[in-house]
Amino acid sequence: MWTFKELSELIKLKLGDRLLIVVSNREPYVNIFDGEDVKYYVPPGGLVTALEPIMEASGGYWVAQATGEADAMVVNEKNELNCPPDNPAYTLKRIFLSKEEETGYYYNFSNGGLWPLCHIAYIRPKFTERDYKIYKAVQEKFANAIVEIVQDRPAFVFIQDYHFANLAQILKGKLKNIITAQFWHIPWPNSEVLRILPFKEELLNGMLHNDLLAFQVQYHAINFLDTINRFLEARVEYDTFTVTKDLHSTMVRSFPIGIDFEQVSVLSSSKKIIDLRNELITKYRLKDKMVAIGVDRIDYTKGILERFMAVDLLLQRYPEYIGKFVYVQLGALSRMQIQEYRLLNDKLNDLMVAINDKYQLKGWRPIVFIRANHSQEIINAWNGIADISLVTSLHDGMNLVAKEFVATKNDTEGVLILSEFTGAARELTDAVLVNPYHVDGLVEALKLALEMPVEEQHRRLSKMREILKKQNIYRWAAKILSEILNFEFNESES
Repeated sequence: MWTFKELSELIKLKLGDRLLIVVSNREPYVNIFDGEDVKYYVPPGGLVTALEPIMEASGGYWVAQATGEADAMVVNEKNELNCPPDNPAYTLKRIFLSKEEETGYYYNFSNGGLWPLCHIAYIRPKFTERDYKIYKAVQEKFANAIVEIVQDRPAFVFIQDYHFANLAQILKGKLKNIITAQFWHIPWPNSEVLRILPFKEELLNGMLHNDLLAFQVQYHAINFLDTINRFLEARVEYDTFTVTKDLHSTMVRSFPIGIDFEQVSVLSSSKKIIDLRNELITKYRLKDKMVAIGVDRIDYTKGILERFMAVDLLLQRYPEYIGKFVYVQLGALSRMQIQEYRLLNDKLNDLMVAINDKYQLKGWRPIVFIRANHSQEIINAWNGIADISLVTSLHDGMNLVAKEFVATKNDTEGVLILSEFTGAARELTDAVLVNPYHVDGLVEALKLALEMPVEEQHRRLSKMREILKKQNIYRWAAKILSEILNFEFNESES
């Protein structure tokens, strides 16, 4: 099993004098005001959880957008600070955007356009020329910050996600001695869907300036090759998964992202987490209740509305669970500047109120909806409490929440209900797989989970835990490094 130590040694050995720079929109730490004091929190989502161990192992730079109200208070004159705050191991360089830049680049083009385009959730994507120009201008701003860091040193720039489709091309025009890889964390749809994008040729050309372009699953990598084959004059080689254009070759690969399994597992058995579990059980009156949880940003791709509907139908169809079953939804508000997200939040609130009014008894309500940014410790504690985790995304590149739930279950008791439309479903085949659009099927999956014998829970969770132990975040990083730096990945090295 790959570990932090082994990845650190590999990075030192294989990167040599190359500087490692990770680029993402989301920063790993956000600074906010607490009265007159400044504190920090870790933003929700799997990206930060996945990349932090790699940055700690490399000691490089993480370049990201500043999003906290107090972010400017703690950086130096270069807009940099050392992270993690409690045990510095790498440098975070913050990029400060104007309101206009953030709106055009992040809310409009990235999340009002590319996000719904790539997720088959039937929300219409919106694209304008103005937003695309701002999207490119912001990437230019990120590129200039990277040039400031790199100067004339050799570097490996690891670009994250759909916010930076043009960044490799911009960087290659400014720096000569760099290697770039881009990991596209969300799904890549088929070429017919990509026809919608007005700027597809330019965006695809930008992505092909990467030396390595990686996706969560093979299906998305194949979709990308098909897209290039359809829209660009380039040589696409399906046998080697490479694209050659203008004498430059891009490797296209799939690398399912993992988690730091050992860290999550050990944390879940700590006294702090056990105490926190007991506090939550008391606070929300969960003693002797069967508990299911969902852990998500409030997003229309996550299938939260369908879960609420399934809870309603479960209690209607099987009234013996009234007073005995509780569904807890941890929901971090996000992208509220986008109308579809505001409407979803309102719908969820209205539906929760209606269901709770319909079934609640004294001291019991079927749905507990906690809208807040939750720390990894809180999420770990809730995973430990839960008998069932509902991960029912309508479409998802991977979904690390599912993997974190499995990792917390050291006693191998509990059931993961997992959407077949997540990347995680290709690895965690011993979960109870569901079609989240089929609410009746989701109800029956819930009933199956609630009544599953402990022996069957042990069997399923044990097999999934073995997979996650091996396919952890350090192995993921090692495989990407082996591909981009042209050395043979040898499992025996771990």
